[in-house]
Amino acid sequence: MTGRVVLAATPIGDPEDASPRLRRLLEEADVVAAEDTRRLSGLVQRLGVRTTGRVVSHHEHNEAARVDELLDVVRGGGTVLVVSDAGMPTVSDPGFTLVRAAVAAGLPVTAAPGPSAVLTALAVSGLPTDRFCFEGFLPRKAGDRRRALEALAREERTTVYFEAPHRLAETLAAMAEVLGADRPAAVCRELTKTYEEVVRAPLAELAAWAADREVRGEVCVVVGGAPSAGPRDVAALAPEVLARADAGERLKDVVADVAAATGVSRRELYAAALDARAGG
Repeated sequence: MTGRVVLAATPIGDPEDASPRLRRLLEEADVVAAEDTRRLSGLVQRLGVRTTGRVVSHHEHNEAARVDELLDVVRGGGTVLVVSDAGMPTVSDPGFTLVRAAVAAGLPVTAAPGPSAVLTALAVSGLPTDRFCFEGFLPRKAGDRRRALEALAREERTTVYFEAPHRLAETLAAMAEVLGADRPAAVCRELTKTYEEVVRAPLAELAAWAADREVRGEVCVVVGGAPSAGPRDVAALAPEVLARADAGERLKDVVADVAAATGVSRRELYAAALDARAGG
C-alpha cells in the first residue's frame, strides 16, 4: 500500500488556530519532517498532543539530502507529515524539493490547509484582494532590490512581500522611490500574536514610520497595484499616425501598429486619423 506526503499548515501565531486535522496528523504520522524540531516540540506541547512517529529535521540546508529517505517511507505505505515553523510548507519554507520529487515518482501529495501569513496579511490590509501576487523576500542588496522593484513597478495586482524587521525601513524607502510615494500599502506585523499591528498608509509615510522605531517580529508588506494606464485618448494619437503615414507608411498599417501598442480601438483610431486629416 502506498503512503502519502502531507503538507500541513501550522499556526502563524495563536496556537488556537491549529486545526483538529493537524493535531491528529501530528499524533498519527509515521514521520514528521519539521523545519525546526525544537519549535515543533514547543508546538505539540502547546497543543497538548504527542507525536508517536519519528521526528526528523527538514530545512533548507538538508532538504535535498532527506528526499530519498522520506520517499522510501511513503513507498512503504507510511505518512510523511511536513511542517514548517509557521504557515504552509513550500511557501518561502522547505517542502518544494520533496513535493517535486514525490510528484515525479508518482507518489501521493496532499495538504492539510490552515493558517497563512500571506492570506492573512492580504485580508486585513484593506487593499484589493480580487487579484494578487506573492513575491516573498526581496533581494538583500540595494541594487538587486531596486531592480526587482523596477520589474514590479507596473504590476496592477496587489502584491504581498515578506521582510525581515531590521530591513523594513530601507525596503519601504526603496518601494516609495521606485513604486511611488503615494502608493497605498500596509505593514502587517506579528499577525495573530499578542502584539499584532497593522499600519496602513502610503509608502512614503510607512517608510518614515519604520525609520522612527525599532520594528520587531515577523513582517508582511502588502502594496497596492499600479494604477491602470488605460487606453490613451484616440484623438491625441491621430497626429502621430498621420505623421508616419505622410512619411510613406500605409495608413492602415500605422493604425494597426499604434492601436496594438496603446490598446485603443483600431476602427476608432482610423476614423480619428481621417477626421484629423480632413480638418487640416
